[in-house]
Amino acid sequence: MARVALVTGGTRGIGEAISKKLKADGYEVAATYAGNDEKAQAFTDATGIKTYKWNAADYEASKAGIEKVEAELGPIDVVVANAGITRDAPFHKMTPEQWREVVDTNLTGVFNTIHPVWPGMRERKFGRVIVISSINGQKGQFGQVNYAATKAGDLGIVKSLAQEGARFGITANAVCPGYIGTDMVMNVPEKVREAIIGQIPVGRLGEPEEIARCVAFLAADDASFVTGSTISANGGQFVV
Repeated sequence: MARVALVTGGTRGIGEAISKKLKADGYEVAATYAGNDEKAQAFTDATGIKTYKWNAADYEASKAGIEKVEAELGPIDVVVANAGITRDAPFHKMTPEQWREVVDTNLTGVFNTIHPVWPGMRERKFGRVIVISSINGQKGQFGQVNYAATKAGDLGIVKSLAQEGARFGITANAVCPGYIGTDMVMNVPEKVREAIIGQIPVGRLGEPEEIARCVAFLAADDASFVTGSTISANGGQFVV
């Protein structure tokens, strides 16, 4: 019987690549999205991957959505907390709302995604928790105090969960992508994109599929001795 994998924010960008890779590797995948029904339907039509709509920032919505996934597909063995947003502004101009929105989705949303599946993983003595953090959670970034804080907090989550989950066969790890060729990055002005690439030693943007392969490794049985770790996939832009 195929293992079940949940990917939040799993219909676009890096999340889409992760969902497709896990499906190709034999997982039964559930991909969540927050609002774009048309894109989600097109994703399902193209991939056969079931989609579920809820806001990761809402605990009760997440819990109910996860219950629906497990009722339809079975217990969740792999959870990939990928959903995230940005509300960029220099700190002196950042509003409490911009801070709160990012914290609610990128940090509290990780709690909301993992917490409902954690008891089942403990009971079954198996689980894979993978959180998509960011290079900017490692090094910081101008105009992203809120985003960087949440992505740094995500690393604290996996390090702590790794210690709590170890004796139950649960691993918890993070992937920190650098600048990836998603729609968001490709839509910035060409001069800005060229400046970003100029800071990357390998001389190019990453591909979403490269992040997906990192996730697939961490989800696999062969990665059972890897826990509490961070994979930095950034082309050498920031070395820990």
